[in-house]
Amino acid sequence: MAKLTKNQKIALSKIEVGKAYSLGEAAKLVKEITSTKFDASVDIDVRLGVDPRKANQMVRGVVTLPHGTGKQVRVLALCTPDKEEEAKAAGADYVGLDEYINKIKAGWTDIDVIITMPAVMGKIGALGRILGPRGLMPNPKSGTVTNEIGAAVKEVKAGKIDFKVDKAGIVHTSIGKVSFSAEQIRENAREFIDTIIKLKPTSAKGTYIKSIFLSSTMSYGIKIDTKTVDVVDNN
Repeated sequence: MAKLTKNQKIALSKIEVGKAYSLGEAAKLVKEITSTKFDASVDIDVRLGVDPRKANQMVRGVVTLPHGTGKQVRVLALCTPDKEEEAKAAGADYVGLDEYINKIKAGWTDIDVIITMPAVMGKIGALGRILGPRGLMPNPKSGTVTNEIGAAVKEVKAGKIDFKVDKAGIVHTSIGKVSFSAEQIRENAREFIDTIIKLKPTSAKGTYIKSIFLSSTMSYGIKIDTKTVDVVDNN
């Protein structure tokens, strides 16, 4: 077994074994136990009581975090020429169509989100094998296929994220940075959990939210008391 570092020992000493914390307590604690020299991401993992193999139990949605993600999101707008200025004005990092489609075909995927229009999805469909595995394929359900290009770019830049339950029944995403205040982390986590609760499939039986853990890059996970997540958390 690897020997614990001084910082790891300090972090472990602050986490009470077997305790489930409120969101407010966990938000404060995740800042205390993070010792990275860089501004680490704050992640949340929610295990759901669903069977993702069944189409009627798939949990997928979008949420706009009140304080954003803290990340610089690189947005590519694949649009017709008449929409290019709108996309640029909204803050898109890359704007165009055929030239970027060719770049992607050549292997370029140095982006975080692609926003496009229904009229050009025929051209983008051929990129599915490249974009799909990387989670970059535009989808109307996530708001990344729309004629309102400018509005979509602004939402993504402001902290809008899309999420999807994985094969193990877990929804994982980043909800901020350690440099955020504990209250900002709590509010982002609260918004994310509330969104997942609203998306509960009617076919899901038994306990819906089985467990929630909050952590930062390279930190230990902090268990959240699931009994408090279906009510407003003021702690």
